[in-house]
Amino acid sequence: MSDSIDVGDRIRIVSLPPYVKTAEPMPMLRPPDVIRVGEEGMVLSREPGDYWSVRMANGAYLLSSQYLEKVEAD
Repeated sequence: MSDSIDVGDRIRIVSLPPYVKTAEPMPMLRPPDVIRVGEEGMVLSREPGDYWSVRMANGAYLLSSQYLEKVEAD
């Protein structure tokens, strides 16, 4: 990840984790195929341990920075 990510930034998935944790009041582990490489979303909040709450088309997930890249505005 070359640029710093901030709340409100658009991000792109660059690789998939072994599992995905939902960002809900009662989080659940989901298989990685609920998201796909190249999918874009928006950062909702920063979480402890270099994780981000990210809103994707099909829900909100907690993802580590290593799986994200910032989408630059054109």
